[in-house]
Amino acid sequence: MRGLIALILTISLLTACVERVLAQVAVPSVQLPDVARTIPSLPNLGGEPLIAIGDTLAQVRLDRITAMLRDNRERVEPDRNDQPAVRGILVATGLDDAMIARAAKDGFQLVDRDRVEGLDLDIVRFAVPKGRSLARAQKQLAKLLPDAEIDADHIYFASGPGGALPATALATAASTGKASLGLIDGGVAAHSSVSGRVEQRGFAAGAPFASRHGTAVASLLVGTGAVRGSAPGQNLLAADVYGADPAGGNASAIARALGWLVQRGVAVTTISLVGPDNKLLAIAVSRAQQRGMLIVAAVGNDGPAALPAYPASYKGVFAVTGVDAKNRALPEAGRALHLDFAAPGDAVLAATGTGTTDRLRGTSFAAPLVAGRLALRYPAPAIDRIGAAVSALVLEARDLGKKGRDKIYGHGLICGDCGGR
Repeated sequence: MRGLIALILTISLLTACVERVLAQVAVPSVQLPDVARTIPSLPNLGGEPLIAIGDTLAQVRLDRITAMLRDNRERVEPDRNDQPAVRGILVATGLDDAMIARAAKDGFQLVDRDRVEGLDLDIVRFAVPKGRSLARAQKQLAKLLPDAEIDADHIYFASGPGGALPATALATAASTGKASLGLIDGGVAAHSSVSGRVEQRGFAAGAPFASRHGTAVASLLVGTGAVRGSAPGQNLLAADVYGADPAGGNASAIARALGWLVQRGVAVTTISLVGPDNKLLAIAVSRAQQRGMLIVAAVGNDGPAALPAYPASYKGVFAVTGVDAKNRALPEAGRALHLDFAAPGDAVLAATGTGTTDRLRGTSFAAPLVAGRLALRYPAPAIDRIGAAVSALVLEARDLGKKGRDKIYGHGLICGDCGGR
């Protein structure tokens, strides 16, 4: 079933967009941007120094991970692939009581069991035995329970500038009416562009807690007035997976957020977060898709030579890159195992706090522009309607670069006049 959504999309595109699909099958040779190119200056939203022009994309990513591990040693540690994860915790699915007991005999004590109702998914969390590193314990538990899905609780970064907004009021909803759009990110501040249309729920300590990144993405989805989103005036369900927790944005929080959004009948969800492949997250994404949810994700800003970004790289997820004012791919745009669409990602006008706006850069701010347009065509989860909705979006896309679908722009540019252009 994991490939069900991808199969449906392929069939529908074959019938409605033959030329584009043929271009996908025979992708032309494309010269990717030079990995040595550097990130241009970005707005200093998070209170951190601006990225130096001379820093390479690879060094920027390494510095970011190093800083997280250094500054949050009590909550974060590297896994066996040196990816940041929740310290001392392994997450597992597909376990029964006998397997949990077997793990306990080897020192892996049960921390908790969580049932994600919207996904019919059971998550088991184990504490790493004292004296063992996460990397070592990860290998040992996987060997001990070969029939289970075992992984670290990886932490995912926002794919654009952000930061918390201390003592900032949260956006609220005028009613608890249905919403076709969902957001998994930080909390959303009470900016006038989203006033009365955002219902929020927290999935981390201290959440929901207003953030610049979550506020910006929300405004690009449903904003009206000075900051106009791609689905203006729509209701939005926002899941804050960060809160005030240094280990926020982890895979188990994202999985629980997906379950809530599925339960609430969300049709299209935006995730402008990036990180490694994770077994729990892969299962959660697949089960949300099986229930008719379409997921749109940013490819990140670590450059085209970076490892594939997740969740954008999962099958059936719509991977989105960003372009500048001249519709050129952002040199810092990351990559996924596939690419579906491009949208404005430079000097994008977005809300950044209760009464503030700024022009932002990053693939984070391209993804919601695609998601909003998709939600207008797909307002309620229904697998039999996915093909028509996606075909319509593909036909809307403005072809960029090589003719047909390519590795740099996917099917082309969506919402080219959005983002305050």
